[in-house]
Amino acid sequence: MSHQRVSVSNIKLDRAPSGPLLPYRGAGPALVDLLGGQVQVMFATMSSSIEYVRGGKLRALAVTTARRSPVLPDIPTVAEFVPGYESSFWTGVGAPKNTPAEIVDKLNKEINAALADPKLKARFAELGATALPGSPADFGRLIADETEKGAKVVKFAGVKAD
Repeated sequence: MSHQRVSVSNIKLDRAPSGPLLPYRGAGPALVDLLGGQVQVMFATMSSSIEYVRGGKLRALAVTTARRSPVLPDIPTVAEFVPGYESSFWTGVGAPKNTPAEIVDKLNKEINAALADPKLKARFAELGATALPGSPADFGRLIADETEKGAKVVKFAGVKAD
């Protein structure tokens, strides 16, 4: 199930959007249809849409994060219209369950070092992204918390996996 679909369903907890929900096989095809006028609105990740917003090809209506984006500070949050709403897209690096702890620790150390690199931080910022360095345990808690939050939304909205 896509992040975009859960984001829309999360709004349905308080207010039902009008119009059909059109599932897409990724942001690329959805953005093509949005830019071409086949659809009128989309929940897109910042990194997939920021250049279209900057170039004037798309109009950002709101960000789904709890706070306004430093990259688009004039764009309101959804929570400014739907109190309590928050939906964040995140990604991470995983390894098979039985990966030896020393390998996980080395990967974590190197990934955190890369995330601290000023050039990478600057590129993430350009895309409206924020690096969240941390431990494997931190990431595990994030996954558990987000899974619990998403499960509530999916159950309430009656969303079925494609």
